[in-house]
Amino acid sequence: MGSPRRPTYASPGRRQPSAPAEPEVISASKRAPEADTPSLSGRKNAKDAGRKRPADKASAGKAPADKAPAGKAPAGTDNVLAFPEPPGKRLKRNITVTLGTVLALVCALLAAAIFSPVLAVGTVSVSGTRLVTTEQVQAALEPLKGKPLPQISDEEVSRLLAPLVQIKSASTQARPPSGLVVQVLERVPVALVKQGEQYQLVDVEGVVLASPADPAAVSLPVIDGGAGAIGKDLFQATAAVLGALPLDVLSRLSNASAKSVDAVELKLVDGQTIIWGNAGEKELKAKVLEALLKVPADPKNPVHVYDVSAPRHPVTR
Repeated sequence: MGSPRRPTYASPGRRQPSAPAEPEVISASKRAPEADTPSLSGRKNAKDAGRKRPADKASAGKAPADKAPAGKAPAGTDNVLAFPEPPGKRLKRNITVTLGTVLALVCALLAAAIFSPVLAVGTVSVSGTRLVTTEQVQAALEPLKGKPLPQISDEEVSRLLAPLVQIKSASTQARPPSGLVVQVLERVPVALVKQGEQYQLVDVEGVVLASPADPAAVSLPVIDGGAGAIGKDLFQATAAVLGALPLDVLSRLSNASAKSVDAVELKLVDGQTIIWGNAGEKELKAKVLEALLKVPADPKNPVHVYDVSAPRHPVTR
């Protein structure tokens, strides 16, 4: 039995449509220009911005950054790091401030001590006087009254005492609040100089120290005429010899003379003669002479001459 369907024939110029097939999916993409395509970092920033939107909404009611409350740093400075001050620099600054303060205090104290009337001289005590009196020294130092103690120097005291020729030097010591102690060093008389009928005490430099009322009571040798009679060189040589002798030997001398600067002679009150020679090695000669005079006298062989002109080989006869 034949098929009821009748065959169909396509005309030559016309194609029979084929059965519908599964539609083919074709995908295509168009590459956008680089300017329109956000970069990777841009996408990341956009994503981060999206995440921060809730926070932005929460802070919508707050003041702007440029109108931050007083006392708070602007939001733009949150990323500024503050480094602590190095300990060494801080220590150095503290030491400098401390030293400056101490120095200022010391200067203030010094100024107060130097110029304060509280430390003004009120009393002057004197010691070491024999040829001059304490009253003479105090009268010479009267200009120091009322002057602050720290301003007084030994040089000023010596200048005020210069008219008193008996005083060779002086030293001072402050006794706050108003006391000044003056220690004087007087010249040492070594001989009596006979000028006519008068006698004068002189030191080793020939400075006239006093005119004793009773020359016989002075245990010092006599130089007849002084420098005016025997000449300045001979007088200085004789005075230098007398200045080297200890006081116990000086007290035993009756007079001194010199024919030349190399021939100085001394006379003891007992009548013995001392041949001294020149002024060289006077300290050694003085020690030798002092030792010879301490030797007990021998009545059978009395000593009339002590020759110490060669002190390492003294001779007695």
